[in-house]
This record gives sequence, structure tokens and C-alpha cells, in this order.
Amino acid sequence: MNTSLPVRVIADGVCVAPQLTPAAMAEAARAGFRAVVNNRPDFEEGAMQPTNAQIEAAAQAAGLVYRFLPVSGAYQSPEDAAAMARLLAELPRPLLMFCRSGARSTRLFALAQSA
Repeated sequence: MNTSLPVRVIADGVCVAPQLTPAAMAEAARAGFRAVVNNRPDFEEGAMQPTNAQIEAAAQAAGLVYRFLPVSGAYQSPEDAAAMARLLAELPRPLLMFCRSGARSTRLFALAQSA
């Protein structure tokens, strides 16, 4: 991916990133991403964090498939992993997942592989 976004490749066609803004959705589309998964609950860091609705609207405007799968930063349950596995099976690639730092999305992807 040729992008200025702070992405890290974790698997073929799957990247993770720290918190993205609504404006980053257009950049993600320009970089060739086809889908985005937001793993961060709304207001986890207070009112300054962009909301799911704001990011979803921007993603859709940019032509991206968007899904919201908020999970705790401290624990991702077997149910969270199963939900992510379903998303991985249905979403087009390249896929961009994000959370606060990228670590939670990385862990969730790994758990989904064994779900």
C-alpha cells in the first residue's frame, strides 16, 4: 500500500492502524483499501475521539465497505473473535482495521484466525 496513513501489514490483504479520523477514510480509499473495520468503542477516550457514525459516513462517502466491531482493549472474547472471523470471511480486501493503537485489532485478527 502506498499511503501516508500509519498502517502496518499483518497478513496478505490486511493492515492495522491506530485511531483514524473521518478524513483518513478518503486517503484509505485512494490507497486502495476496499473495507474498513473500526474496533474501537465510541467515547473510549472521551469526546475528542471521532465517533463511529462520523467515520462510517466518511467511509461510505469514500466508497469503502465499513463495519463497526467495538471490542475492549483489555479483553477480546471468543464471541468477539467469532464476529471478526465472520467479517474477515465477508469483507473485500485489502482490509484496514483500526483501534486506539493498532494492537487490539492485531490481537483480534489473530484470535479470529483460530475461531
